[in-house]
Amino acid sequence: MFRTIALTLMILAPAAFAAQLGDDGLHDAPWIEETFLDLREDHEDALAQGKTLMVIIEQRGCIYCTRLHENVFPDPEVEAALTENFYVVQLNMFGDLEVTDFDGEVLPEKEMVRRWNAQFTPFMMFFPPEVANDATASDAVIVSMPGAFGKWTTLNLLNWIGEGHYEGEEDFQRYHARILQERGIVE
Repeated sequence: MFRTIALTLMILAPAAFAAQLGDDGLHDAPWIEETFLDLREDHEDALAQGKTLMVIIEQRGCIYCTRLHENVFPDPEVEAALTENFYVVQLNMFGDLEVTDFDGEVLPEKEMVRRWNAQFTPFMMFFPPEVANDATASDAVIVSMPGAFGKWTTLNLLNWIGEGHYEGEEDFQRYHARILQERGIVE
């Protein structure tokens, strides 16, 4: 009897922690905004909420996206940083929804992703408070993060941006190393 219960729990436990998928096959999270995918409007909405615009590009079946959504984003510190400091817009690397870039160019998601030369998923892009009207997202970006990283790299990047350190003298790598050392974390 106990063996059957234990076996059942072992089989069902991973499903309990699985990230939710939307109808498009992309991961869903409560901090992802539903928008018309006009970066100019999304940027204004982010600023009105006192947040930084973050675009995350994903694709159906991306194992690294799954890793982020199941192992990194649900961490309480990471989720708090995302929720409190970022206005997150999700794009499908191979999608057909129209996206409007900061310069007004309108393209399907898959073509916009190519325009920005985003080659990997997940691919996160973060934008400053001021973006020129003639800038593309790839020109305006503070920093982009291609690929999936662990909790500390992701959290430290979110904090580095959220706290405005990108405007100062301390680049992300030095900030990240300093924070890890201060917390006594070996990554």
